[in-house]
Order: sequence, then structure tokens, then C-alpha cells
Amino acid sequence: MDLNFLRDWQPLLEQLQPLLPILTATGVVMALASMMAIPWLLVRMPQDYFNTPSRPLHYRGPLGWFLWLVRNALALLLLAAGILMLVLPGQGILTILIALMVSTFPGKYRMERAIMRRPRVLRAANWIRRRYHKPELNPPRDTERP
Repeated sequence: MDLNFLRDWQPLLEQLQPLLPILTATGVVMALASMMAIPWLLVRMPQDYFNTPSRPLHYRGPLGWFLWLVRNALALLLLAAGILMLVLPGQGILTILIALMVSTFPGKYRMERAIMRRPRVLRAANWIRRRYHKPELNPPRDTERP
């Protein structure tokens, strides 16, 4: 095994070593938060969430724009943390997925439906909903305009 790559990473690792306890604690907190947030979001989701053609656009007042800005700033922060956690201790992929769920971007709703079309994902989501005595989510159907 060639260990020359470790010499290239040595300066970065030395700088990050004092931060490892903080990064590890952050990863644990993010994992626990996601274990609570994902079921909470799934239970609050309407049964037919994935069967509407697109998310309706609402007029946003000043408070709405402020909350939109805070939401997307949080998403960017989570995305950056998730990317860092891919090489550092923590739940990198899970944090990136949470960042995508929190953010708003064009095509997000279509991406959500594509993910939920996977039978195993839908089955897992419905298992969580059954545990909280909620009706199962309707499977996404093609609602795109031809």
C-alpha cells in the first residue's frame, strides 16, 4: 500500500486535528437531528404530496422573503458541512440530503418525486408513517405535461 498520499494531506490534518472533537460532536448532533427531523417531516406531509403537478407558487411578503433567505442560507451551511464530513468524521451524505430538503431550487419537486418512485424508499417512508398511525403516502405518478 502506498502511503505517500498521507504526506500530501499531513499539513491539512495537522490544522484540523484541534477541530476533530468539535467536528465529531457536530456529526453526532446532525445524525440525531436527522433521526428526529425525517420522521417529523414525513408525518406532516400530506398523503397526496407527490401527486400534484408542481408546488404552487405563493406570494411572499417581507417576512416570507426573510424566512426563504434564512432557509436557503441554512441549506448552504449544511451543504458545506456535508461536503466536509465526506472526508472528516460525520454523516456527510445524510447532511447533504438534509441540505437539499431544506433548500429551494428549480427542479427540487421533480427530484423528490424521482426519489420517492424508488420502491424501497417509498416503503421505508410508509413504514415510518404507519408507526405514527398516518395513512401511507400515495406513490408518485407521472404528472408532467407532455
